[in-house]
Amino acid sequence: QVQLVESGGGLVQPGGSLRLSCTGSGVTLQPLAIGWFRQAPGKEREGISCISARNHITSSIESVKGRFITSRDDAKDTVYLEMNDLKPDDTAVYYCATPCYSVSGRYSYRGQGTQVTVSA
Repeated sequence: QVQLVESGGGLVQPGGSLRLSCTGSGVTLQPLAIGWFRQAPGKEREGISCISARNHITSSIESVKGRFITSRDDAKDTVYLEMNDLKPDDTAVYYCATPCYSVSGRYSYRGQGTQVTVSA
């Protein structure tokens, strides 16, 4: 089954950091723009960031600017979401997907998600 695979989630204290990774299973990420979105219990899906394929241009939502960094390593065919100064409100399941954003929630490829819990 072609899909994306996230890893790196876990439990972290407020103010801590985590780095999520996104790789492809049956798909090469290098030519694709990849986005990260998250969904917390009882909340709507929220697109967080996007990184383009060719020039690695990134964009992100205001609430994570200055804290989250999206990057990619084409040699490793991996996209990263480095999360710093984590807050309890960042607790959610995090997903990588392509295209970066989807109003309908339908993506060409997406992963199963990785849980991030920010708690003391």
